[in-house]
Amino acid sequence: MKFSEDYALGTNVIRSFSGSTIEVNSTTYSRSLIIGNNTLIDDWGVKQIDDMTPENWQELLEHKPEVILIGTGQSLVFPHPSTYAVAIESGIGVEFMDTGAVCRTYNVLVSEDRAVIAGIII
Repeated sequence: MKFSEDYALGTNVIRSFSGSTIEVNSTTYSRSLIIGNNTLIDDWGVKQIDDMTPENWQELLEHKPEVILIGTGQSLVFPHPSTYAVAIESGIGVEFMDTGAVCRTYNVLVSEDRAVIAGIII
């Protein structure tokens, strides 16, 4: 699917997503990544939601987001709440969605100038 909103210069925008690739700004990626308003880590290393470790959550929390979005791949998968308790205890909202839904939601939140970070599993 293609997205077409324009945002402020320097802001990371998801332009398109397919089951195996994601286009951010003008670059296409085929690995899981972390994306935020001005953050892009293009080799996150998480291949499925069950791979997420406390270190992965700390990496997301370092960006001090208002909300963390996790794209769980082609289908929605909910991990056990104890795995992301550190984020909840920090007062940060955590939302799990299939990766396509995270891409759309991320763009909406960025367009509202919200502090969002997304871990996107491809």
